[in-house]
Amino acid sequence: MAVNPADRRYTTEHEWIKSEGEQYVVGITAFAQDQLGDIVYVELPKVGDLIEAGKAFGVIESVKTASDLYAPVSGEVVEVNRELVDQPQNVNDDPYERGWMLKIRASDAVELDGLLTAEQYSEQTGE
Repeated sequence: MAVNPADRRYTTEHEWIKSEGEQYVVGITAFAQDQLGDIVYVELPKVGDLIEAGKAFGVIESVKTASDLYAPVSGEVVEVNRELVDQPQNVNDDPYERGWMLKIRASDAVELDGLLTAEQYSEQTGE
């Protein structure tokens, strides 16, 4: 199992968020992609959409199941990873880099303080 990078925060629903200057990159964790199995489809919001912390912003489907994706913080979607349309397996292959899902401009960065550290997330998942 991959080590959860310490440069990001995590949700109890297995999403990660990483600061990139004024924006934040969002994806799902190695634990989540491992539980889902082979990813076959990712449905993401459009650029300009507003997402709300704790609410579903998209759907990820694997050969086993479909799951909602939950926003770690509220904000405006400024970019989506279009590669995932044709290559959803990037989420399995590299969940922390090539498998990123979207970039957002957070409306309140203080929301990050309520998320788990890598260590706390590892404890939650028993990794």
